[in-house]
Amino acid sequence: MNNIINILKEKKSIPLDQFINISLYDKKFGYYMKKNPFGKDGDFITAPLISNLFGEMLAIWCVAFWEHIGKPRKILLVELGPGDGSLCKNLLKTSKQFKNFYNSLEINLLEISDKLKTIQKVKINNRKVKWIKNIKEINCGPVIFLGNEFFDGLPIKQVYKKKKLFFEKHVTLSNDNKKIRFLHKKANNNLIKRIQNLNLISIGNTIEYPIEALKFLEAIAKKINKFDGGLLTFDYGNTTKKNQNTLQSVKKHRYTNLFIKPGHSDITSHINFKLFHKILKKNNLNVKKITTQNEFLKKIGILERANILSEKMTFKAKANMFYRLKRLLDYREMGILFKVLFAQKKGRNFSLGF
Repeated sequence: MNNIINILKEKKSIPLDQFINISLYDKKFGYYMKKNPFGKDGDFITAPLISNLFGEMLAIWCVAFWEHIGKPRKILLVELGPGDGSLCKNLLKTSKQFKNFYNSLEINLLEISDKLKTIQKVKINNRKVKWIKNIKEINCGPVIFLGNEFFDGLPIKQVYKKKKLFFEKHVTLSNDNKKIRFLHKKANNNLIKRIQNLNLISIGNTIEYPIEALKFLEAIAKKINKFDGGLLTFDYGNTTKKNQNTLQSVKKHRYTNLFIKPGHSDITSHINFKLFHKILKKNNLNVKKITTQNEFLKKIGILERANILSEKMTFKAKANMFYRLKRLLDYREMGILFKVLFAQKKGRNFSLGF
């Protein structure tokens, strides 16, 4: 907290995306750089921690994609933001059941947090896995990029239009220098032009410009175009054009004030999937229609797999498995809010799950 206050005292104000970046990723006091936020004892829980079936079914999807592109001798899987390593662990475990695929498989984990990297290494002890800090380090393919709740944690800008003027949200201190608050400053012409070019303009409502996510999408598209492959990503978000403020902060599985103890809580925003679709298409990829997590997992056979597993389970184990599965699929939980997007190299037409 004091570190961010000192930065704001020095700079007077900083754009919202810079505040998010410092709060989450600053090497000394960034949220993801100093703790393990995942799981029941952390601040939030993700699909791979809810059910091992999630990772198992994604491994089978990857095998099917590998077969679709001709069973190449080498296939690179890049997990974007691998969390505590649970998804990668389950992917490896299931992949071993498909000998030829497993022999072809190499995994890169994109992780900038040394703290999380240490946690991941305890969970994943496999020579096939190596860690990278930048997509630029990828120099072979075909490559499957896999992201689960990765893009929602990247810094965004927020802009709104009042009459004929555009204002960008900044973060500053109160007059007594004790509290953090928002400050609206006139947006610069370069930023206005960028959001106009993306057709994000609306009157009155907050315009969210995912500046860092778009950089990642363009870098990923370049690698897919060069080496072949695809991007499969899961996240919460919307598919409508309606602009709204989706910025939120989470601590101990509850929403909290963005400005109370920055660096000690997660900060996320909902994904504009229509914008993601547009950017990937613009970068010459074949983008499948956006679907829900419920539809995707059902189409790739998660219920059938659960029924097969349940035959050899005790009643208690069976009830636990289906309870966890409900969390992934139910429309009141993750089933509808979470969307799935898949983009692949032009000329490819893999459609499992869509």
